[in-house]
Amino acid sequence: MVRESRKIAVIGAGNVGATCAFVMAERKLGDIVLLDIYEGFAKGKALDMSQGGQVLNYDGKITGTSKYEDIADADVVVVTS
Repeated sequence: MVRESRKIAVIGAGNVGATCAFVMAERKLGDIVLLDIYEGFAKGKALDMSQGGQVLNYDGKITGTSKYEDIADADVVVVTS
């Protein structure tokens, strides 16, 4: 299966991780997965960014998770935790 965009994993959804993810979304670098040990926290940050992405014309996918298997096929991994 061929993907059209890159999958970028950001480990750590705190201030640094969320800012990195936001800048990557702003530059339209690919689909973003925020991973944090607190799933609700990562999902909340991802939801905020995906709703704000409409203002930036970002049409990629931003998701939050606490499961490492969700980032197993990532093309790029950014560790911020």
